[in-house]
Amino acid sequence: MSDYLWFEGIPFPVIAYEKRIIEESRDKFVIRDDDTVIVTYPKSGTNWLNEIVCLIQTKGDPNWIQSVPIWERSPWIESQSLYQTLINKEGPRLMTSHVPIHLFPKSFFSSKAKIIYVIRNPRDVLVSGYFYWSKTKFVKNPYSLTTYFEWFLKGNVPFGSWFEHTCAWLSMRETDNFLLLSYEDMKKDTKSTIKKICDFLGKKLEPDALDMVLKYSSFQAMKENNMSNYSLVPEDLVNNGFVLLRKENSLGHLEESRAWRK
Repeated sequence: MSDYLWFEGIPFPVIAYEKRIIEESRDKFVIRDDDTVIVTYPKSGTNWLNEIVCLIQTKGDPNWIQSVPIWERSPWIESQSLYQTLINKEGPRLMTSHVPIHLFPKSFFSSKAKIIYVIRNPRDVLVSGYFYWSKTKFVKNPYSLTTYFEWFLKGNVPFGSWFEHTCAWLSMRETDNFLLLSYEDMKKDTKSTIKKICDFLGKKLEPDALDMVLKYSSFQAMKENNMSNYSLVPEDLVNNGFVLLRKENSLGHLEESRAWRK
């Protein structure tokens, strides 16, 4: 599988990643005590959580999320194009990462920075990942769900094995500056999840502000927001039919995976 950038046994997308940056972000990037990092395995609710945290920071005011692309509001630590942005950014930083724990910035583990990690049913991650990666030019196209399923089980998909990624990060679950969330719980009771995130980040939202966070982080609001729906991704990086937000919830993925097994 040559259509990946391999670094220490982990496959990365070939676009926007460079071995030097991945290594430097792990060994030299300084995580500050007032930073917040959203960490996920791909297709586990990353952008949704980003939108929620951004809205919490603005107390529900949608101006920021409607005027700045989501990858600039919460840059990817390991991304070649966004790494320098983070280094030069002042004040409390919000950032995102997909890397497994052994490639995460070492400086975090001696800091007071906060990590929010989202875990999602691997069956939904698998199906969502297939539809996402097959519509982009970031990685080798699997062309069939059966092929992608085989790659997924072997960890030959972007950012490696879901099982290893998840198990390693879950070892942090008893740490005070680590918040574990479930995508399914987020969907079942979004308001309670937002309150939990607020408590973790030391933020307080008035009822009206909480309602605004709920409103503007909804599936429909994000789908209509060009700063959040990845419609700004250059056309030469995606295939025809690319849509980031395909389904309002995981039920669609479950139905697809059931149909595939028949």
